[in-house]
Amino acid sequence: MITFEYPLNERIRTLLRLEDLFARIAHTLRGESPIDHHVTLTAIFEMLEVASRSEFKVDLLQELERQRQSLLAFRDNPDISEEALSGALYEIEQATAGLLSVSGKIGHYLRENDWLMGIRSRAAIPGGACQFDLPAYYHWQNRDVEARRRDLEGWIRPMLPIRDGLAIVLRLLRASGRPEMQTACRGNYQLTMGGRPIQMVRVRVQLGAQAVPEISANKYVLNVRFMRPDTISRPRQCENDVEFELTLCNL
Repeated sequence: MITFEYPLNERIRTLLRLEDLFARIAHTLRGESPIDHHVTLTAIFEMLEVASRSEFKVDLLQELERQRQSLLAFRDNPDISEEALSGALYEIEQATAGLLSVSGKIGHYLRENDWLMGIRSRAAIPGGACQFDLPAYYHWQNRDVEARRRDLEGWIRPMLPIRDGLAIVLRLLRASGRPEMQTACRGNYQLTMGGRPIQMVRVRVQLGAQAVPEISANKYVLNVRFMRPDTISRPRQCENDVEFELTLCNL
């Protein structure tokens, strides 16, 4: 199965983008080549751009507090595991404390590093990070792999509370919906939302179905149109019925 996620507001869209960037960093940081670590650094620059809104940290803290209050309402509920509930509350408290420890604007220490900002401005130009453009960066790329990794880890470490906080919010969001099997007749599916507050739509399709969902939604209607993943000619809509799993998520 392959899962497609569609956020319905800017807050969730930002969290999903940051989650993807953190995953990319975690993967390439384990690599040893200069190219791996160049990708890591450019992902850090992208993350800096995505999380640069001054209210982002406040939004994330508010979301964590809202989840904490929701979980507290389940205290003394015999159907809820007290151990699991206490564990979830502890995670939220730790993530909140980590975010509160982040002083100033997110990534301000990176913006104050002229060497890194020089790389960032050149890396935004196609092919702009070549060795003749950035000889000092080229020298850094040829350092010992562990030395490069230590530098990268030092630049990433202050942002890890962001990663921990968004991971909790997205995990709870994904778990909030109940998956249901649906059928898109000749590739089309429509659902009346009736004003229900939904933050994210998840669509799961069998990989062998050769169908890619194009999703649009608001508080009134959800539309899913399945297209054939044709990378050679112009994509066209599926002509057959498509079975898929639909989950509507809201915290």
